[in-house]
Amino acid sequence: MTISPAAKLETARIDWLARADALCGQLADNAARHDADDSFVADNYARLKAEGFFSAHVPAELGGGGASYGEIAAVIRRLGAACGSTALAYAMHSHLVAVAAWRWKHQNAPTDGLLKRVAAEKLVLVSTGGSDWLKGAGVAEKVEGGFRITARKAFSSGCLAGDLLMTSAVYDDPEAGPTVLHFGVPLSAEGVAIQDTWRVMGMRGTGSHDVALDQVFLADAAVSGRRPQGRWHPLFHIISLLAFPLIYSAYVGVAEGARAKALEVARRRSADEGLTMMVGELENAFYALEANYERMIGLAETAEPGAEATSRVMTGRTLVGDAAIRTTELALEVAGGGAFHRSMGLERAFRDVQGARFHPLQRMPQLRYTGRLALGLDIDG
Repeated sequence: MTISPAAKLETARIDWLARADALCGQLADNAARHDADDSFVADNYARLKAEGFFSAHVPAELGGGGASYGEIAAVIRRLGAACGSTALAYAMHSHLVAVAAWRWKHQNAPTDGLLKRVAAEKLVLVSTGGSDWLKGAGVAEKVEGGFRITARKAFSSGCLAGDLLMTSAVYDDPEAGPTVLHFGVPLSAEGVAIQDTWRVMGMRGTGSHDVALDQVFLADAAVSGRRPQGRWHPLFHIISLLAFPLIYSAYVGVAEGARAKALEVARRRSADEGLTMMVGELENAFYALEANYERMIGLAETAEPGAEATSRVMTGRTLVGDAAIRTTELALEVAGGGAFHRSMGLERAFRDVQGARFHPLQRMPQLRYTGRLALGLDIDG
């Protein structure tokens, strides 16, 4: 009997969540050390790479692991409960793969070359979206055959283990005006240097250092996209829909791990009325977290990118961030004074989850965007 290619793919499917579960104990053991000495989670990243996680979401027909969007979200959430820094850094790679895979599948976009390279060369992608967003950052100067790029990119999570910096710079086009160029540049390229800047309150192990580009040459053919500066572009509706549920999966995981630890501690204590009520409040906060998070994942899996989907997913980003922070705060209270000791891990979770405040769209820009859309106003106004 001949087995069809589709059947072969189905029988070869990997249980990515079970594979993540098998790693979580070791990742958790490493987390406190990396947090204490401000070091990148290099060993955790190496384990993820060895197990194929960086190509997991690349479609199987392009040489990848064929994991679904929901599977990758669940993996990031599970990693977040073990080590927030590992989960968040991995999410930054994963959302770049997710956008490329979605565009290849739904738009026939020529992103298959990048996806094949991720699978075949085991590439780690580094996002600079946290310092770029709609305006872009850096200067692109036109030269013969291409551009010279000068920029400093903050929040470049995972850059110490990265291969390709997926970034942008602004070219003052004499005809079109300020234009954001999108491109990838090898972190090993001449003129690219990692600046040791990541000394922060939480998510210390993400290695989110600044990356400086000093007159880096970019060939014309290497420019993957152009858009007007500072305006919502269809690409950013795709990014909003697909990136932020994955990024916030890390914070959901951190809060979930904190809740589990707090309940473990609380169950060893005498359950007086005060503790019982506090645990009830913790459970309410976690319920709100899960409900809003599941809606974000559902949007990413089914919605059409556009202004309305962006508003809904960004509203979810605010609500999920709030609920993750509140869940972790309550976990500290439920666990009691012992949670003040670093050895329990809850104070690290409390610091890590604060990062949920700072990704785009932050609260005020999100409220403005959502409010303008609801009123029928121009979202670029």
